Amino acid sequence: MALVTLKQILEEATKGGYGVGGFNVNNMEQVKGIMEAAQETKSPVILQTSRGARKYAGDNFLFGLMKTAIDVYKDIPIVIHQDHGSVEACKTAVDLGYSSVMIDGSLKEDGKTPAEFEENVRVTKEIVEYAHNKGVSVEAELGCIGGIEDGAGMGDRDVNDYLTDPMQAVEFVEKTGVDALAVAVGTSHGAYKFTKKPDHNMLAMDRIVEIHRKIPGIPLVMHGSSSVPQELQDLVNRYGGNIKQTWGVPIDEIKMGIHNGVRKINVDTDTRLAMTGAIRKYFSEHPEEFDPRYYLGKGKDLIKEVVKSRMIDFGQAGHAGDFV
Repeated sequence: MALVTLKQILEEATKGGYGVGGFNVNNMEQVKGIMEAAQETKSPVILQTSRGARKYAGDNFLFGLMKTAIDVYKDIPIVIHQDHGSVEACKTAVDLGYSSVMIDGSLKEDGKTPAEFEENVRVTKEIVEYAHNKGVSVEAELGCIGGIEDGAGMGDRDVNDYLTDPMQAVEFVEKTGVDALAVAVGTSHGAYKFTKKPDHNMLAMDRIVEIHRKIPGIPLVMHGSSSVPQELQDLVNRYGGNIKQTWGVPIDEIKMGIHNGVRKINVDTDTRLAMTGAIRKYFSEHPEEFDPRYYLGKGKDLIKEVVKSRMIDFGQAGHAGDFV
């Protein structure tokens, strides 16, 4: 199966009423674990990289791993996606051969201060024009991804200032021409999302419902949507880790989002926990071992199982053939 764009993947997901996981990768074991899961479930897949991942692995090494996945897994439609890119990161990703980029114009260049609406529109439109001219899809963000539970890092501003405004979403899509819109509804990046199990109100799911009602033709994206399963936290801690008790985004909430227009769901922390837990366990049970093929292989295997579960939960399993 050839490399496909995010727009192609999400158009098929919209027709089928399912979601597609966007799984972050940094190394070979993550790529292989995700691709083995996609092959076993016959799922389309989105491999995505952060700017940090590109810095860690190097552009050519990391892109080469993902490009190899296309050559090896010939029956699986694959998107290679830049996650949370700056203008520079998006342009270099397009030039490298990525089929999709996410321009994050919701924050200023310091990566902390929320950008004004018109500034977000300006930088997003710049990337849309650059990418679309080369056949590359564009995802953008309106609002700021971060927790709404306790207002951490929000200063004196009201938490609602950081959530996506449904009316602004309509204007933003019209002015920029993006292919997908990441909405801020209370999810956050990292493992420590909530100090208790979140419900519809904590996650502001009503925003998704309203945004989808106003712009039904635009696929929505949920960032920071790892579920941080208790069993993965326990696995890490059982073998010497110190993950504080936390809750991620419940699968039921994600399914509610999919029912209301969410077509891409970003997952990163879950695969990190899986790899770390599996490696810790292996070292504990095999203290004499020093061959990375063995302990990294265990990490890859658990990533595969976690990703398989997500692909089934999101509904993408069995849909690789939609792109024939």
